[in-house]
Amino acid sequence: MRMRIGVPKEIKPGENRVAMTPKGVEALRLAGADVLVQTGAGLESGFQDAEYAAAGGFLSERSALFTYLHLAALPELTDLLLSRRVTAIAYETVSAEGMLPLLQPMSEVAGILAVQAGARGLEKSCGGRGVLLSGACGVPPGRVVVIGAGTSGRAAARTAAGVGAEVTILDVSRDSLARAAKEIPGRVRTVLSTPEAVSAEVAEADLVISTVLVVGDKAPVLISRELLRKMKPGSAIVDISIDQGGTVETSRPTTHLSPYYVEEGVVHYCVANMPAAVPRTSTVALTSATLPYVLELARDGIVNSLRKNPALRAGLNTFQGKVTCEGVAKALGREYTQPETLLR
Repeated sequence: MRMRIGVPKEIKPGENRVAMTPKGVEALRLAGADVLVQTGAGLESGFQDAEYAAAGGFLSERSALFTYLHLAALPELTDLLLSRRVTAIAYETVSAEGMLPLLQPMSEVAGILAVQAGARGLEKSCGGRGVLLSGACGVPPGRVVVIGAGTSGRAAARTAAGVGAEVTILDVSRDSLARAAKEIPGRVRTVLSTPEAVSAEVAEADLVISTVLVVGDKAPVLISRELLRKMKPGSAIVDISIDQGGTVETSRPTTHLSPYYVEEGVVHYCVANMPAAVPRTSTVALTSATLPYVLELARDGIVNSLRKNPALRAGLNTFQGKVTCEGVAKALGREYTQPETLLR
């Protein structure tokens, strides 16, 4: 039986990406899958319906969902997937050799965009203190603090340093800090992350970019309201971790249509789908990462692929009405079931 793969049009406000490019659809068809693309699905990413045609609900117990899920912050969605016994594989928890290959490309894009969004947030029109990150002749540069030296953090620090800002990166891992220091030129300082260090650096920052991720679980709150009150009036925070609940006590999800708000005198940017701002780049990068896995699922079938491929198995969040991701189970207080016990 041929596998049928659907590519729906996104409906989240400001979500301009599409799950598959026309070239990806062609590759899936050549692999033997039937691919159905909803009319207009790729338009916001610059892909016309005719391109998909030339290349070539349904959520139930018979369905598999392969996408970004971030269930730790979405208990209602988790309940729906469990009640319908959907096989749900989350891009953000697919893991291979300690890496997150399907999260990495969007993390990089989000890190780069965080500097752009934060720079805009510092403008007076957004409620910011009117600081130019690069500085100007006779004027010192802005101070950017990046919490987390993973993919997003390094991309943010590299971009901020590239425009001339004074950059500090904090992380709990000395190895991650060493890698960041080696990769990033310019005004970059690395600091081992402790509560005291976070407090001291955040209080002096013009822009804070928080990128901390705990796979599958809710993001830890690292910046309290009390610490926020110690920040400079009109400073800005970009909370990249908002799709996992956020690392700032005052963070709440916003959209591309209304991305900024001010609380305790600090400008917040908390858009949960940041890469949708640059859908062409994001869609091409994401398809390059996901296509090999989708081809495997199409070729070998869902269950066989999950049995054979530990990376996909690590991405399995719900299966047969059970929570099969330890981080999600912990975040939502649900019983965790090892996926291997259900795939025998």
